[in-house]
Amino acid sequence: MSSYAARRTALRQKLQNANLDALLVTNLLNVRYLTGFTGSNAAVLVDARGDDASVFCTDGRYLTQSAKQVPDLPRLIDRPCDIALAKKARGRFGFESHHVTVDGLDGITQAAGQAEPVRAGGLVEALRLVKDEVEIEALRMACAAADRALAALIGHGGLRAGRTEREVARELESRMLDHGAEGPSFSSIVAFGANSAVPHHSPTDATLHTGDFVKLDFGALVDGYHSDMTRTLVLGKPADWQRDLYDLVARSQAAGRGALKPGMRTGHVDLASREVIEKAGHGNEFVHGLGHGVGLEIHEAPALSKAGDGTLSAGMAVTVEPGVYLPGRGGVRIEDTLVVRASGPELLTLTTKELVVV
Repeated sequence: MSSYAARRTALRQKLQNANLDALLVTNLLNVRYLTGFTGSNAAVLVDARGDDASVFCTDGRYLTQSAKQVPDLPRLIDRPCDIALAKKARGRFGFESHHVTVDGLDGITQAAGQAEPVRAGGLVEALRLVKDEVEIEALRMACAAADRALAALIGHGGLRAGRTEREVARELESRMLDHGAEGPSFSSIVAFGANSAVPHHSPTDATLHTGDFVKLDFGALVDGYHSDMTRTLVLGKPADWQRDLYDLVARSQAAGRGALKPGMRTGHVDLASREVIEKAGHGNEFVHGLGHGVGLEIHEAPALSKAGDGTLSAGMAVTVEPGVYLPGRGGVRIEDTLVVRASGPELLTLTTKELVVV
């Protein structure tokens, strides 16, 4: 059984638990998760009876691609796919209420005839919380591409006085492509000096000077899966305050990583990391949650934050990224992508977390 067929089988158990005869999946990321299809237009009707009763739909542009990528489902070439599949639905069928628009629901309801569309948002996302080994390998490759790109950037003098944030961002993203990425996971954050105190600073023409913090938040995309990593470096000899701030965030990040255990509440993971910074008197400068899930989306469940009320399970992929930001001076964030394991978290981003001086 392919990984996609196994995921559909797991979804059918959820359909049975929800007393649904089928689920109309219209979110393209969820379609990809369940079928492997990577085109720009598709939907799938997953029937509780099995794959033989299910239907995958796309349009004529993807006739050849869909035959190759989705060989194990009956296929319908039509558009719009949500309407075409609603006409084939039976009984009580779920629809992705977090994705379907009000107007879209009107069309689905009309097309469904005697079948009854029922809100069923988040069913596939609940499966996506826990990654299978195929997904984890894709995440591992994405993290490796980012690790290698950063090593190449540093090793070839990419961080030197006079370079701009934009220049470094472009080179970093180019090097990720060189090392196997399909593209960057998101627009890379490159922040020099005082700009490093802005958590999500967008690269500018600001130039790098000796003594500056260099904050790099970036990731690589491989097989549809995202990596996410932040490293903070110093150009030249770090000042005492820079080293002290870095050491504080490093201790906080280690505490957060150490709390990644199956059964742990997500809010408690955040607290384990946050307490280290609060006890040092910098709680007000840690202005965001500790981390987030990562997979087919760069930000997905679970959320590691003060308000988080979820529970970790083995196989979840998350980031741990505490930061302390001193406006007008500089900031430090250290971030890794990890997989929750019963034996302890598996670290996927392997670049050193020692303070690197370039």
